[in-house]
Amino acid sequence: MIASLIIAFREILEASLIVGIVLGYLNKTGQQKYKRLVWLAVLSAVVCSIIGAILFNALAGGFVGRAEMIFEGVTTLIGAILLTTMIFWMMGQKKISQEIEANIAEEIEKPRKFGLFSLVFVSILREGIETVIFLSSASFVSRDNNLSGAIIGILLALILGYVLYNGLMKVNLKKFFNITSILLILFAAGLIAHSFHEFQEAGIIPSIIEHVWDINPGVNPDGSYPPLHDKGWIGSILGGLLGYNGNPSLIEVIGYAGYLALIASYYQIKFKK
Repeated sequence: MIASLIIAFREILEASLIVGIVLGYLNKTGQQKYKRLVWLAVLSAVVCSIIGAILFNALAGGFVGRAEMIFEGVTTLIGAILLTTMIFWMMGQKKISQEIEANIAEEIEKPRKFGLFSLVFVSILREGIETVIFLSSASFVSRDNNLSGAIIGILLALILGYVLYNGLMKVNLKKFFNITSILLILFAAGLIAHSFHEFQEAGIIPSIIEHVWDINPGVNPDGSYPPLHDKGWIGSILGGLLGYNGNPSLIEVIGYAGYLALIASYYQIKFKK
């Protein structure tokens, strides 16, 4: 639930900020007549995202056995890759507001305003599709119902986006995105490990060593799981948020640690020059 909340909150907040920048620019330049077009683009993108989510879930439910393992492995791997590229893209956008405003100014000058509609539509649809894939990946890892966390995250993001748009609150967005980026990088590492686990279960890659360690104790006398068990209350939270596994195979450990090492190296090269 926590991972879903963070993912939904961050993705919807990004979408809200984009809409806020567009509407703010239209207000600043006296082009309020295009607001209806912006909201039409937002509504269209939301509807398409919902349709995409329905189709994705229908597709996911059509696999069983080995095919299901492969599908989950591929989905979580794609989710990790998209999540990583999204995080580093955001880190490199130091003047995103100015770039969006420049694009809006260019589109408004054109006789037909389909370009403005497309600019907003594509931006919001991208966030929506990413959210669908990320939440689906999170559900594969935690096996829990992530809908409640996603709904809370969406509502919080919409509220914060509205408050920021109206200038009622000053938030250090750079610090916020830095903190959530670290959490999402750890979540992506868990997706990589889970992807390797599914490919291992499907017989595509070897486990090498089945259990590097096993700290999953037995079930308590009352039928509950100990806190650090995969299904215990601490283990479940860490599993959904960080990809925690009480008895990982060697290939899962290699995937998790190797991903973090690659990300740290890339960050040092790209952003620590």
